[in-house]
Amino acid sequence: MAVEKRIEKPEEPESIEVILRNGQSLKLRPIRPDDKDKLKDFFYKLSPRTRYLRFQYAKEHITDQELKYFTEVTPPERYAYVAAIGEAEKEQIVAVARWDALPDKKTAEVAFTVQDNIQLHGIGTLLLEELARAAVANNIAVFKAQVLDENIRMMEVFDESGFRLGKTMTDGVWHISIDLKDQEEYSRRQAYREHIARSEGVRKLFNPKRVAIIGASRSPESVGGALFRNMLRDGFKGVVFPVNPKTDSIAGVLCYKTVVDVPVDIDLAVIVVPAEGVFEVVDQCAEKGIGTLVVISAGFGESGPEGRERERRLREKILSYGMRVVGPNCLGVLNNSPDVRLNATFSPVIAPAGNLSIGSQSGALGLALLDHAKSIDLGIATFVSYGNRIDIATDDLLEFWEDDKNTDVIVLYQESFGNPRNFGRIAKRIAHKKPIIAVKAGRSLVGARAATSHTGALAASDVAVDALFRQAGVIRVTTIEEMFNACQVLTSQPLPRGPRVAILTNAGGPGVLAADACEGFGFAAGKEIRVGGGENGFAQVCTGPCFQRPRLPAHCDVCARRLWSHPAAKALVEIGLIHHANQRLALVIKPDQH
Repeated sequence: MAVEKRIEKPEEPESIEVILRNGQSLKLRPIRPDDKDKLKDFFYKLSPRTRYLRFQYAKEHITDQELKYFTEVTPPERYAYVAAIGEAEKEQIVAVARWDALPDKKTAEVAFTVQDNIQLHGIGTLLLEELARAAVANNIAVFKAQVLDENIRMMEVFDESGFRLGKTMTDGVWHISIDLKDQEEYSRRQAYREHIARSEGVRKLFNPKRVAIIGASRSPESVGGALFRNMLRDGFKGVVFPVNPKTDSIAGVLCYKTVVDVPVDIDLAVIVVPAEGVFEVVDQCAEKGIGTLVVISAGFGESGPEGRERERRLREKILSYGMRVVGPNCLGVLNNSPDVRLNATFSPVIAPAGNLSIGSQSGALGLALLDHAKSIDLGIATFVSYGNRIDIATDDLLEFWEDDKNTDVIVLYQESFGNPRNFGRIAKRIAHKKPIIAVKAGRSLVGARAATSHTGALAASDVAVDALFRQAGVIRVTTIEEMFNACQVLTSQPLPRGPRVAILTNAGGPGVLAADACEGFGFAAGKEIRVGGGENGFAQVCTGPCFQRPRLPAHCDVCARRLWSHPAAKALVEIGLIHHANQRLALVIKPDQH
């Protein structure tokens, strides 16, 4: 029901980004002694009803002594997290969760308070998850809580958390015991909450009704000009608004000076302004209430120490406003669904619609992928170039594509990983349903250095990446040609339902190479079963790869039908010389049969 798992910022170990079930982000951090004034403001913003449910009496005031007690904490005796919005001196506390250890040091009493206007977004569950994680790290095994019977929302947080609970009722008060060590069901539910939250954030990215192009230009050759015209050319089903303070209209469309001047709500803002101007634009988007951004602009982490500092500041600002962001330094996003027709990229390529979705860390390579897909008539469902990926990246996209009815095959171009463990866990689950093909750049030391200068990425070792992909069931390819060969098969064929592969060939050498390839990918040879024979050739199927060599080209179709009809064969590879001239290679996979 609630939230997504945190994404930790390595350079900010005390700041945690979490994703609410509505797809928006929120910042959590430990409470600090200098939070007294912020906590006081938070208390007096609470409704009398919320204060009553928290303290279980009509508490009207909070004293300086109480503020000192609540803000000056030291684990494991006492600890607290706050949820905050805004940055620097404008930061406001909007929720608090705390524990106080009991004398046995293994048990702690917990309490939660969430500001009235943001309740029902799953923040209570989010805070419980973080308190539990910190408590286990401090050897606390059990949480205790006392909840008024009428506090239905708090009871729902505990009941739906997935932790094993003990509950007793005394005089209208529930006494709750939470076993923090029994986490099997909790982990399952937490993964589901993560899936819902990540998916919702990406769904909003791909399905806007109103889009503002901030930095749209009258020049078709500029990035802002090309992007705005792509939105018009590809038939966006919503409404697009150009924003540029220096002109009144672009391509015959009324232009606005700032996004704040647009007279309707905006779902998605695409930012195409110089890097130093991005911060002001983000502030204006926050004022406008825009929750999702695509930052095309370069000049951030990929451009040296100054750019990395600029990127850090941008990440902080984005998180303080609870926004979701693609970029910076990216090509944009595309959704070919006939109900949306969103082309918020500056690509000159019109990609055909299909069932392949692409996530690319590189904008230039993303452009090449779209161009090559068009040249072989390979249809695209959705495309995202996420560049420096300060927020939305591979894990978020995978969670969305898992349930996207328009996506059957997923392609990734990676230069780095944010959290390899998370990626492996999510990809392993999805690869059972939809094939994932990945090109991982930066295999060599030189390539890894190039990746760092390109998108500010820190490349993992190639051996580790191979192991990660193998464990997750990701198909790793080394070239774009290999990638599209795999895409052409997987976008037009179902996944094989077993390891039995039949090989049909009238050329011995290619057949042997194909058998070796099957063996190398785990299709171990087994008992052979004869299904045909005679002067026209022979056909065999086995539990691993089998080899058939028809004696005459004309016999290929006969042998293929025999192989295909045998229940043991789950896929058929046809390879060789047909009519002694044209080389032919084909792979056919049987659909699932029940």
